[in-house]
This record gives sequence, C-alpha cells and structure tokens, in this order.
Amino acid sequence: MSNGAINVYSDIGKLRKVMLHRPGTELENLMPEYLERLLFDDIPFLRVAQEEHDAFAEILRKNGTEVVYLVDLATQSLINDEVKNQFIDEYLTEASITTANKKAVLTDFFKSFETKDMICKMMAGVRKTEIKNYSKTNLVDFLEDNYPFLIDPMPNLYFTRDPWASVGSGVTIHRMHTVTRNRETIFAKYIFNYHPDYKDVPKWYDREMKYSIEGGDVCVLNENTLAVGMSQRTRPEAIEELAHKLLGKDKISKILAINIPNCRAFMHLDTVFTMVDYNKFTIHPNITSEMNSYELSLDSNKKLKIVEQAGTIDEMLKRQLGLSDIELIKCGNGNIIDAAREQWNDGSNTLAIAPGNVVVYERNYVSNQLLEERGININVIPSAELSRGRGGPRCMSMPLIRDDLK
Repeated sequence: MSNGAINVYSDIGKLRKVMLHRPGTELENLMPEYLERLLFDDIPFLRVAQEEHDAFAEILRKNGTEVVYLVDLATQSLINDEVKNQFIDEYLTEASITTANKKAVLTDFFKSFETKDMICKMMAGVRKTEIKNYSKTNLVDFLEDNYPFLIDPMPNLYFTRDPWASVGSGVTIHRMHTVTRNRETIFAKYIFNYHPDYKDVPKWYDREMKYSIEGGDVCVLNENTLAVGMSQRTRPEAIEELAHKLLGKDKISKILAINIPNCRAFMHLDTVFTMVDYNKFTIHPNITSEMNSYELSLDSNKKLKIVEQAGTIDEMLKRQLGLSDIELIKCGNGNIIDAAREQWNDGSNTLAIAPGNVVVYERNYVSNQLLEERGININVIPSAELSRGRGGPRCMSMPLIRDDLK
C-alpha cells in the first residue's frame, strides 16, 4: 500500500504538492530541421521560458502548494553507485547507443559529472562536439555523419503530466506513444523504484507494458471515477490493462474510457476538456456532439465488466458525477476565430489548484474573461515562450497530493 506519498482523488482538490520540470538546456538543442522528430512546432527562448516557468511555480507556492522538481527527485533516486551504473546503462540503451565503444565513451562522459548535473545533461542531450574522443566505428555512424547529436535532447520534459500520472494512492508509469517521449519515463521508473519517499507507491501501470498510454489522457473525476481518453496516443488495450491492475485495489471503482477524435487537435483528453470546479469544465469548442464512452468496473464475481454509454459530453459527465447540471465553458467563447487561436495556445488546458481556482496562460484573454464571468478565480501566468511547446498549465504539472473533496 501507499505510504501517503501520492493522494489524488480528483482533478480539482486543493493542490498540496506538485512536481514540475523547469525547462533546461534541452530547449537549446532544438533545431528547425529536427523539430518534427522531437515533436515540437517552434523553438522557445530558454531564458524567457525559465522566467515564465518560475512565475508559474511561484503562483503555486503562494497558493499553498509545495513544489518539487523532476531533476531533484531523479537525483535522489540514484541512491548508490550500483543503481547509478544501472541507470546509465539503461539510459544509453534507450538512447539507441548499442556499440560497445560508443557506450563506454558515453558512460565515462556521464560519470564525469556530479549526479544532478549528469541528470541535467541526460535531459539536454549530447552533441557530437562535446565528446572529444568520439570516432565513427560502424556503418550507422557514417550514415548519420551529418546528424549533430549522439543522444537526442528531451525538450518535452517540462510537460510533466504525460510520462506518468498520479491516480488515487498510486501511479501509472507510461509507455509513451512515440520513441522520442518514451525515454522520459525512465526517470519515473527510478523514482518509483528507489526514491525513499516513493519506492513503496503502488504502480497501476508500468512502462514495460505493451500498449501506450499518456498522462494527458488521464483525468480523476472523483474518488470513485477515473476518466481515460482513447486518443491518438492512448490505446484501449492499455485502459483495459489498467482496469485489471487498479480496480478492486483502490477507492477508484470504475474507469470511464472516452473515445475522442484521433488527430493532433485532440491529442489528449485534457485538450478536449479540463475540470475547473465541481460542475464546471473548460471544453474544446468543437466537442459538442455525442461521444462514445465505456464504463469499466468489476462485477459481483470480481470480473471486468464493460458497459457502453452513449450521449453528449455533458450528459456523460452528469451521469458519472451524479449531478443535475454541468456547465461547459467553451475555449474562446465559441467564437470561430478566437477559439481557434486560443485553443492553439491551450486555452482549455487549465490547472485547478482548488475547486473554482485555476492557473491559466495570460495570452488566452478571451477564455480567461469567460472563466471569470462564470465564477472561476484565475491565476494568470506569462506564456509567450512556454506556449510554443503546445501545452498548457495542466500539461506542465504533475500533482502528487491533493486534498480529498468534501
């Protein structure tokens, strides 16, 4: 059982502890030629992105949230030389470093750093020019002669929501949809295997499992109900595997699998909607029609039962939350131009830090004004550079502890 390190039974309970990743030099290893390879659309200016991220963290602290950082948790998880050596070896394997000579050279390179600096360098990637004794030893090296990196950077890391998710008293460590992002989950593996505070946390899903699932598709509606999007990046098979591991082991007694459009605009469930209050949700303006969903629970014999449910998104949410009324707040107020612009900058991707109290990007001013008109308190953060990564405040945060809802 969990030692209390993880407690997330809703997406809106008072946020007490959260994990972030402050953008690092991995952003300075982005190049126009390789943006698609690294799942980016633009190149943020690091110094300003860090200033904006620091403002985000400070707002959380001012609202009573303890902020911890991925780099620190990963560093604290390498508890001895044996674990550190194992981590380096596994990291290099996942970075497709397969030849003995190259692996030896890079192992020595990483061991030349103090542990925290080593973690930062692993996140940043390794340029060929950084390795003085690098030489081409096989055909692949010659074929990749013009590629400037020995190890790719991990620029998506500041979106901490995706590699793993806090669910009830445990976590789901994910197999990501793309090779580029799957490397990110190695940090979660070591945190939840070795970190003194987190090694005993139950794992409802693990990165070695076969099917992809990503944290942007995971939404804890209340202490009984977990919603998971079946999306471009989360497979229905993964949701079924999760149900077998989670149901009957925690207070969460049902999983609502929601079928969302399979395209970039609806990449994850949290680009479709996010919960901002007990009965209020921000929503993508193009989601108005019926959505197929499936309720997974255990029957009286502890066997998995799946029941198909049809209806509009508000009907679905009212049914699951036991509410007579649901208020859907459309990004950009539903205006075709404002909605398209602000949805591009994650106007519906808000982070609730308490019921009716959310963090938003300042650039989405139409959506922000609408939230205030609907009785939601907004905490506005600068976002000129952070938004270039195409993820909002929810994407940039991994809640560890929330108060239970009354």
